[in-house]
Formats: sequence, C-alpha cells, structure tokens
Amino acid sequence: MPDAFVYCENLVHAGDKDRWLASLFAPADRREHLHALYAFNMEIARVRELAREPMAGEIRLQWWREVLAGTRLGEAAANPVAAAVLETIARYSLPIQIFLDLIEARAFDLYNDPMPTLDAFAGYGRRTASGLIALAARVLDSDHDASEAAGPAGIAHATTGLLRAFALHASRGQIYLPGDVLARHGVDFSDILAGRTTDALRAALAELRGFAREQFDLFAACRHALPPATASAFLPVALVPAYLARMGRRDYDPFRTPVEVPQWRRQFILWRAARKL
Repeated sequence: MPDAFVYCENLVHAGDKDRWLASLFAPADRREHLHALYAFNMEIARVRELAREPMAGEIRLQWWREVLAGTRLGEAAANPVAAAVLETIARYSLPIQIFLDLIEARAFDLYNDPMPTLDAFAGYGRRTASGLIALAARVLDSDHDASEAAGPAGIAHATTGLLRAFALHASRGQIYLPGDVLARHGVDFSDILAGRTTDALRAALAELRGFAREQFDLFAACRHALPPATASAFLPVALVPAYLARMGRRDYDPFRTPVEVPQWRRQFILWRAARKL
C-alpha cells in the first residue's frame, strides 16, 4: 500500500502541481491521502485522452464505478490509484456519492456536446472541483462539513481551469463555454473551432472571468469560518485571482497566450493564503 501512495504523489507532482504544492501545507500524516484523492481526480479527468472513442471512455468510467462499489477488488488492488483511494475512503469514511457525482460529471468530457447553460457549467464545477475540495477537507478534519465553502470555491477553481484550457479544448472540438453566454454575446461556434479570436468571444470570456471572480468572492466571504485544519484543501483556490489577472490583460489572446504563473509566485501565494486560513 505505501507504494500505491508514492505512485499517487508522483502522479500529482507531475500533472497537478498546484494541488501538490498545496498539499505540502497539510499535516504529514494526511498528505498521502490527499494525493490519493488528487490522483483519482486526474485519472478520471484524463479518460478522454486515454480513450480513442467515447464508448471506450464510458467503459473506463464504469470500471471506476464498479471499483467504488467494491465489485472489482482484485483489479483495484493491482491499480495503485484505486488501491490508495479505496484505503483513503475506508479510513476517513468518505461518501461514495461524491466520487460517483464526479465520475458522472466527467462523462461530459467524452463527447463534443456544447455546455448548454451557465447553470450547467456551474453544476459541472460543483460536481468536480467542489466535490474534490469537500473530500479533501473531510480527510483533514472529519468533524466539520466544509461543503458550503467548497461550493463556490470549486466553481471558481473549475471555471478558471476551463478558461485556461480553452484553446486545448477548442483544438479537439470541445466547447465548455456555456451556450447561453455565447449566444448573449453573439459568438459563432465556427470561430471557436477555427481558432479565431473575435470581439464577441473576448466579451464572452470576460463575462466568465467575472463569474469566476464572483464565485471566488463568495468563497472569500465564508472562508474565515472554516476550521484551520482544512486550509490546504482550499489553498489551490487562492491561485484563481492570479490566473484570472493573466487572462484579463489587454494583449491576452485565448488561442495563443499561455496562462501561466511562475512557480515561485504560486508558492508565495499559497504560503500567504495558508497564513490567512
């Protein structure tokens, strides 16, 4: 089992550096379990990349549902992420439904269907990033329910992440931007798929950045009521304003401008946020 947790940490370190950095602020005896949760999230998030067709992706997601249901224990024991996350679920009595909701939301990733509305967009963020934050908070402090703060925190984090990955998603035919927001600004889907930056698209993206800021502010208004022990579960959300600021620059081109923040600055932001939570 220790090898499974080491595998998870290495996976998160390589593929989700923000959450890995945030985990360093957690108590040493809880970090490996945070890594298990984050590695599980990565495995579900990259199903589309590993599966060539939607049906193959659905099969992979169904395998994870069966692992969580306890019907594939032998296979799960041979999979380091599955083994580590099942141990974490058992140790901290984590609710399986949150994992299932995350898997269900990620099934959307397998197809090129457009995100219909802003409400659906927020729901995607709530079932993915918010759920993950709530699980991490429970690992850190099982006596308190952090779901109220996790809601807007996760939506802000997910929205920012989807905006950062906008060009990548568009290049493979995926459009996560809500259809009602695009329609309101007169965005043509063909422009997105062709990689053309228009004034209409800029306006739609600006609205969504504003939505992310609103959700971040909702989280900020209630974060002081959080138990200090849960701080590292919420720390990745502290990076949202920095990423949004990068995308808000006048020379920002959503198809050509990388949305990166230097690691030294991310570490400083996380350190400063950890002192406030």
